[in-house]
Amino acid sequence: MSEETQSNQILLFGKYDLSEVTVNDGGLAKYIDLTPTNVPHSGGKHANRWFGKSKLSIVERLINNMMRTEDFTGKKLKAYRAVSEAFDIINARTKKNPAQVLVEALENAAPREEVTRLQFGGISVPKAVDVAPQRRLDIALRNVSKGAVKASFKNKKVIANCIADELILASKGEMTSFSVSKKEEIERVAQSAR
Repeated sequence: MSEETQSNQILLFGKYDLSEVTVNDGGLAKYIDLTPTNVPHSGGKHANRWFGKSKLSIVERLINNMMRTEDFTGKKLKAYRAVSEAFDIINARTKKNPAQVLVEALENAAPREEVTRLQFGGISVPKAVDVAPQRRLDIALRNVSKGAVKASFKNKKVIANCIADELILASKGEMTSFSVSKKEEIERVAQSAR
């Protein structure tokens, strides 16, 4: 690659190349948006559109899910900084592209089946159903951010360290990760309801 094309390349947070990130899960590949963006902040231009969130950068979706929690409600810059610092920590620890670690974590934390309730007369019966890819990704993002916030609660660890720990553990598929253990729990309940 020549110097001119390298300087024109858009890097996430000015550091990480999204073009080298691969998605191994075919179902999730359509919904994980890896278009290069320097600052993952769209200003809600995809809001109120069908499947608009699948056009959002996956990093911005993580930041937005961090804003669901008590400490970050409505504070996008605070959540942005926390995720940016977490990506630096992930890069220092694993020597891998943090966006690749995020994608692997989401693939490992996305449940494949869950339980719904069917009503037959006056009784409700649990029934195992397959999960749509968009919902799989939503659940994985939600559980990753919940796990990071839960780990930092009543703890001296900085939120960026907690996000980094959660993503690294989930990318390895370890059960000590909150999101992976939640996925296993959902799938175990679904298996018993078959």
